Amino acid sequence: MFSVIFPGQGSQIVGMGKEFFDKHEIVKKLFKEADETLEFSISKLILEGPKNELDLTINTQPAIFLISYSIFQVVKEDFNINLNEAKYFAGHSLGEYSALSCAGYLNFTETIKILRVRGGAMQNSVPNGEGGMLAILGQKIEDLEKILNDNKNNFQAQIANDNSDGQIILSGKSKDLQILSEFFKDNKIKNIKLPVSAPFHCNLMSKATEVMTKELQKINFKQSKNILISNVTADEISNIDDLKSLLINQIENRVRWRESILNMISKGVNQFIEIGPGKVLSGLVKRINKDVKISSINSQSDIESLNI
Repeated sequence: MFSVIFPGQGSQIVGMGKEFFDKHEIVKKLFKEADETLEFSISKLILEGPKNELDLTINTQPAIFLISYSIFQVVKEDFNINLNEAKYFAGHSLGEYSALSCAGYLNFTETIKILRVRGGAMQNSVPNGEGGMLAILGQKIEDLEKILNDNKNNFQAQIANDNSDGQIILSGKSKDLQILSEFFKDNKIKNIKLPVSAPFHCNLMSKATEVMTKELQKINFKQSKNILISNVTADEISNIDDLKSLLINQIENRVRWRESILNMISKGVNQFIEIGPGKVLSGLVKRINKDVKISSINSQSDIESLNI
């Protein structure tokens, strides 16, 4: 039994998807449709760069979705591998939108448009440089929650991503994260400042929540037989009416990725197929459970060797 998973921000590189673009008409069509929908050449930005523009959240989010969706369609249409037989669909942060679209709840055009809005709203929610994210390595979630709670008068930060055992991401104001980083160093806790432009998945994203609340009201999700796992609850989304509120809540709340993977495994999933650029999620799944089978689809040969 397998699940399909989709990566979030941080997996982007200039030139991603080029092999699929060169070899598959379906990908050329999707790239063209994306350019027309967004009214600028996101395809040129993906294939040629520059990197600093691709790394802007407003561009990164639709770009990663475009690659994930394109690969999914190639696997399905050109290789006749039915990924819709997956037990679950799940994505990390913006990857949740890739999961939604590939699972049939939202069409391609609507998804890429809403991700452009979401990326812009998140990028503009906090002035550049005033917020950031910190990766904490080798700590359990309960221990980190206790540290934050015991020291809330000294610094404010929120757990943004519970990625895997020993990899947790914090979000907050830059000045708080600086104090926090020194605190961790003094206590021999390894931490790394992430190269991001904003503090995602925390209450500093409140302006983005306002924007996305309005935008998501305009969207009508379609019913699908494919089952999604929510970032917010780490559980099945059983009611299509809950989708909007969960996507809105996701902006300021932690991505419960570790719990999501454990939940899927507890329900019989023993294989995960990562669709999109990079292998970030595959690495996280491996840290959560070494016994499950993991495949990353980044190239033509990855599809050819895929065994479900």
